[in-house]
Amino acid sequence: MPTSLRPSAPAAAPSSDVRRDAGLVQVDPVRLVSRDEPFDDPDWVFEPKYDGFRGLLYATRLGCEIRSRRDFRFDRFHELCDRIAGVLGGREVILDGEVVALDRQGRPVFRDLLRGRGFLAFAAFDLLWLDGRDLRSLPLTERKRRLAELLPADTGPLYKVLTLDEYGRALFEATRKMDLEGIVAKRKRDAYQQAATWYTIRNPAYTHGEGRVDLFRRQGRTRRAGQVTESRPG
Repeated sequence: MPTSLRPSAPAAAPSSDVRRDAGLVQVDPVRLVSRDEPFDDPDWVFEPKYDGFRGLLYATRLGCEIRSRRDFRFDRFHELCDRIAGVLGGREVILDGEVVALDRQGRPVFRDLLRGRGFLAFAAFDLLWLDGRDLRSLPLTERKRRLAELLPADTGPLYKVLTLDEYGRALFEATRKMDLEGIVAKRKRDAYQQAATWYTIRNPAYTHGEGRVDLFRRQGRTRRAGQVTESRPG
């Protein structure tokens, strides 16, 4: 988890299309499938499920942008993109992950994300493209290894999601104690494609999910035309 929680001053929203201008591929994100119970399996890895907006991050020497699962550009996160671009230093990268708002303990708080509070960060869990090479055909474990090489240390705006081999039940119990949304299970050998199986196992005791529908309705009424939002998290 990043340790710096200093919010930055707002900046002007970008007008250019970074992905188009750099000629990067458009990625169709792997979808999550709900599963009721956690499990252990040496052929799988497990990650905590952070409560945020699922996003594909496209970064090049021209800048950085984050797009939703439905390929809408998240212009509201332009200031976060500027900070991430500084971390990546002009490298050509496509990441899959979650935009989160962190509290002072470094925990994601979805209500703060909707209200524009907390410290914004991008929690990356997959590396799909690096410096001109498409990595989607590689096994998940190899993509994870290259992600760790790209981001050897976590920074304020950009960090890697924790990955645990085999022991999904233990990670699920830890997320319950930490009051996180749940876990995600992914098969190690899978390439990044629609045939891949990614399970989401939600924590039924997760307290920040209470009143979610009413909160979305209130937020929706305050949005104006031209502001893109993702109506469903993660």
